[in-house]
Amino acid sequence: MMDPPRRTPDADAALVQRAQAGDQRAFELLVIKYQRRVERLIARLVRDADLVPDLAQETFIRAYRALGQYRGDAQFYTWLYRIAVNTAKKALQSLKRDPLVPMSALQNGDDGEETSALEQELNAQVADTETPEAVLASKEIAQAVQAAVEALPPELAQAITLREIDGLSYDEIAQALGCPIGTVRSRIFRAREAISARIKPMLERQSGKRW
Repeated sequence: MMDPPRRTPDADAALVQRAQAGDQRAFELLVIKYQRRVERLIARLVRDADLVPDLAQETFIRAYRALGQYRGDAQFYTWLYRIAVNTAKKALQSLKRDPLVPMSALQNGDDGEETSALEQELNAQVADTETPEAVLASKEIAQAVQAAVEALPPELAQAITLREIDGLSYDEIAQALGCPIGTVRSRIFRAREAISARIKPMLERQSGKRW
């Protein structure tokens, strides 16, 4: 899997400064740059896909209104993510819904298939060649990983998703979720342990097969 696209802090900082000075086009460029990533994040936090566009729009409206309070202590991308998470959480609280969307639904996006680093690592343990059997085994592992993530408590699923799929650093996840970095590390460790425990029997069965 290719590494997630990384932002250019200097470009973001320049656009933010222009937006804070009243340049609406500068903020529009930031929206264009991050809209799809914000929508994907919200889609992972809410169950109703119909809510995603409205919540993404609300996220950017809130960000624009709060732009004067942004001091650059965190990257703009991380600051925006935290607003998106809080917006989604607020909506979920009002609707009293489960904050997780099934991971299988994430494959229906227009960005193509996304394979997490964890899935890649597990797939590598199964197949060294592109035989039909190996491809099938890889798909089965991907489905098992998705099921394992769905079974996690919400706080663990959110942390592992932000790390493995969005590629955020521990510090960025801590800022996005509003919790200490130690808590983030603990959640990701527990999530990986739970996923590995669920996937290990499958890997052992696969390793016993002769392709």
